[in-house]
Amino acid sequence: MIEGILPILHTPFDVNDEIDRDSLGREIDWAFEQGSNGVCSAMVSEILRLTSEERVELNRLIVKMTAGRGIVVASVGAESTKQAVYFATQAAEAGCSAVMAIPPISTALPLTALKDYFSTLADAVPVPLIVQDASSYVGESIPTDFYVRLLDEYGPQKVLFKPEGAPIGPNISDLRDATEGRACMFDGSGGMLLIDAFRRGVVGTMPGVDLLDGIAALWKALKNNDEAAAYRIYFPICALVALQLQAGLDGFLAIEKYILVKRGLFTTDRRREPNSWILDSETKREVDRLLAIMNDALAAA
Repeated sequence: MIEGILPILHTPFDVNDEIDRDSLGREIDWAFEQGSNGVCSAMVSEILRLTSEERVELNRLIVKMTAGRGIVVASVGAESTKQAVYFATQAAEAGCSAVMAIPPISTALPLTALKDYFSTLADAVPVPLIVQDASSYVGESIPTDFYVRLLDEYGPQKVLFKPEGAPIGPNISDLRDATEGRACMFDGSGGMLLIDAFRRGVVGTMPGVDLLDGIAALWKALKNNDEAAAYRIYFPICALVALQLQAGLDGFLAIEKYILVKRGLFTTDRRREPNSWILDSETKREVDRLLAIMNDALAAA
């Protein structure tokens, strides 16, 4: 089953701008120590800034370093169907448990082209396909009736969903109701909307790794119907993600990698250039304060 806590791995880079394998290994080990059910590559893995060779190699490294401890989901979305199929087949051959894809982001596709894109991907690999709408920060939104048609054709074991188009909560409920609960959906809000999404029926969450100890404790509290503990943990997570949101994808990357260095998992907070935002000292101090509050909430839980 593809469900539960499936964090999106950040890609660590060394001082030479190459993938730092030692840091990646520490990140994966720490993810499973926090109770993750698997790991994923996706947007905050900076996949759109990697070379084609690096994207393929990253997924191979993740499978190798996971070493059977959980599932591995590889993000394969690209600007052409041919590219996406290439990344998907390479991921499946490497041993990934599923692939996940956003639509092309350079153009708004008509529904017929969107259907051809996702159907070709689903048919190209023997593993499940997670259809991701990342339009809250990149690309165009995907309508609910399109999801329903894909689900009717392929079934819930083959096609799953990560609906991140605004408004996220109502869109999750809309897809749940339109498919009579058949759609397997994942939260992708970094934890900021996890309580709301959980109540609307998601089967799992795909946060970044930076706040994973908090997300894991929050998910456990929700599963145990412990609302008091859930909200104590949720509020500092929500505040941290709000800081990340102010600068879009680069806001997430800058703050998340800063936290991963603080945790001792990464040796540098290097991101692939160019970047639209650099983390300033005042934001760093606020991140530090909120992390301390989150740690206090985890200790109390």
